Amino acid sequence: MSEKLSVLLVEDDANVRLGCEQAIQLAGISVHAVATAEEAQKRISAGFPGVVVTDMRLPGMDGLAFIRWAHGVEAALPVIMITGHGDVTLAVEAMRSGAYDFIPKPFSPEHLVEVVQRAMEKRALTLEVETLRRRLAHREGVEAALIGRSTLMESVRRRVQEVAGSAVDVLIRGETGTGKELVARCLHDNGPNAKGNFVALNCGGMPETLLDSELFGHEAGAFTGAQKRRIGKIEHAHGGTLFLDEVETMPVAMQIKLLRVLQERQLERLGSNQAIKVACRVVAATKEDLSVLAQGDRFRADLYYRLNVVTIDLPPLRERREDIPLLFEHFLGQAAERFQRLAPVVEPEEVHRLMAHDWPGNVRELRNAADCFALGLRQDVMAPAEVIDRGLPLAEAVERFERSLIAAELKRQEGSLARTSEALRIAKTTLHDKIRKYGLQSAG
Repeated sequence: MSEKLSVLLVEDDANVRLGCEQAIQLAGISVHAVATAEEAQKRISAGFPGVVVTDMRLPGMDGLAFIRWAHGVEAALPVIMITGHGDVTLAVEAMRSGAYDFIPKPFSPEHLVEVVQRAMEKRALTLEVETLRRRLAHREGVEAALIGRSTLMESVRRRVQEVAGSAVDVLIRGETGTGKELVARCLHDNGPNAKGNFVALNCGGMPETLLDSELFGHEAGAFTGAQKRRIGKIEHAHGGTLFLDEVETMPVAMQIKLLRVLQERQLERLGSNQAIKVACRVVAATKEDLSVLAQGDRFRADLYYRLNVVTIDLPPLRERREDIPLLFEHFLGQAAERFQRLAPVVEPEEVHRLMAHDWPGNVRELRNAADCFALGLRQDVMAPAEVIDRGLPLAEAVERFERSLIAAELKRQEGSLARTSEALRIAKTTLHDKIRKYGLQSAG
C-alpha cells in the first residue's frame, strides 16, 4: 500500500513539518511536505493517490477552508486535521466539513503514523472500488461497441479490456473495413485519457509536406502560405489519444520524426526550435504486416518495434461468419432509425445469402448492405444460396450452412486443410477448429 499511495503534508512550522515528515518516512510511507494550502492545491486532483495531513492554522487559506476545497475536488479524499490546544470547536467543525480525523497537539509520532495508516487503508479501498467500477463500466462499453459472439470477437474484446485501462501504445492490425478505428475509440473511451481528445489521422494519400504540418504543426512563416501558427495533430492529442490509420503508408522522413516523438514525448513545430512536451496514447492501425515491410526496408524496424508494444489483431468478417446475422440486424436497426423507416424483416433465405458472401469490404461493406436493405433496395450483392428450412432457429441454420460450405470446399480440395483455408480465405487455425466442431475430416 505504501508503495502506491503517499501523504501530502501541509504545515507552515518548519520544525513540526520536518518532525512529521520524518515520522511518516520512517514508517515506510512516501510523503511530500509543503508550507501552505495554496502549494498543496497544485498537487491535488480527482483520484489523488494518497491522503492529506494539514494543520488547522495556516498562512493564507486556513485548514478548514482547505478541507472544503479538497472535498470539492475529491469527495472521498481522507484529510487529517492537526489542531492546536483549545481548538476543539474548530476540530468539530472540521469533522462536519468532512475531515477523516483530527490530531490535537502535542502528539506522538506513533499516534500520527497510526492515524495516517488507517486513512491510507481507507483510501486504498476506495480507489480499488472505483477501479473495479470503471472496469465493469468499460466491459459493458466494449461489449456494446464490439459486437459478435464468435470466439474470435470474444478474444478481441478481452484484449481491448486488458489494455484499455493503461496508457500503453497499441498497434491494431486488420483488413480494410474490419473496424480498426472503432477499436481505437474503445481504447480511448474506456481508458485513463477518455476526457481528452481523440485525434484521428489517415496517413495515406497525403503529401509529405502536408503530413508534416498535420502531425507536428507549424509556426507563422514556417513556409509559403503559413500565415499563422497551427497546432498539429500530436499536440492536439495531448492528454488524449492519437490514432494513426494506415501507418504503413507514412513516408520514411515522417517515420523518423514520429519515432523521436514516441521516444522523447516531445515535439517541435515546423519553424520553431522550442520543444513541446506531449503525453498521449498512440494507437496505430495497419492492414499490412509491418514486420514483413520492415524486413524489406519498406518500414522502419525501430518504429515498428516502438509501435508494437501491444498488438490487437482484428479478424476479417469471413472468419467469423457466425457474427454476420447479429451484425446485420444491428446495422439494419441503426439504418431504419436514421432513415426514419420501419426495419424490414430479414428472411431466412436472405440470411443464408448473407452468410455465403465473402464480404471483401468486411464490416463496412455489411453496413452498406444493411443501409440498402433498410431503404428497400434488396440488391443481389450476396452470393446465391440454396433455401434453408424456415423452421430452424437462426443459430442452427447458420451452423448448418457453415458446415455445408466447409464440407463442400474440403471435398473440392481433396481434404487439404491448407488449400481449403486459402479457398475460403480463413486462417488455418480457425478452419481446424470449425472442422473439429462440425465433426468433419481433413487430410491435414
